[in-house]
Amino acid sequence: MNNSEYAAYLRGRSLLGAVYRRFYLYPKLGKFIKGRILDIGCGVGDFLAYKKQAVGVDINPFNVDYCVRRGLNAQLMDVDKLPQQDHSFDAIVLDNVLEHINNPFPILAEINRVLSVDGRLVVGVPGIKGYASDADHKVWYDEALLEDVALKSGFRIEEYFYVPFFKSKYLSAKMSQYCIYSLWTPRISRGKDE
Repeated sequence: MNNSEYAAYLRGRSLLGAVYRRFYLYPKLGKFIKGRILDIGCGVGDFLAYKKQAVGVDINPFNVDYCVRRGLNAQLMDVDKLPQQDHSFDAIVLDNVLEHINNPFPILAEINRVLSVDGRLVVGVPGIKGYASDADHKVWYDEALLEDVALKSGFRIEEYFYVPFFKSKYLSAKMSQYCIYSLWTPRISRGKDE
């Protein structure tokens, strides 16, 4: 799919999916993040509409244009290059983005650069059925691969949570909305290496 087609695909998601995100998923994510928030891969701006003070970035100009027309704070970014200043965000959301990237380390280095020293990164990846539902997905993540990538990119995973309910191989295989979420923090905290 080209950028225009992918943007149209994102805008065509179901009303039920929008209600699920607005009233269940985003309030759950909101418990883990506060302060100045960056949404990487903001898509059509669902999270930005929920957290009005958040800033979104996306590599797809059609998504950014759509968000801006909705009155949301979205900016175009280059692949693996964030237009934000060092340590300028308290929290970053990477929701259903990592699986679209063959090599996650350049963008994770950028995230480490713009995240405050005591900041939090929330990473969400789809389960088995969700991963299979999008031809643009490139890498499937389970907890072991998430741990490996976090460690190699200067983060530690503080906890996991599973949406919509709990950890389940059955739901992962049968429900496209099922996702693994993890809370990452920089391994260097409060100015010292722990």
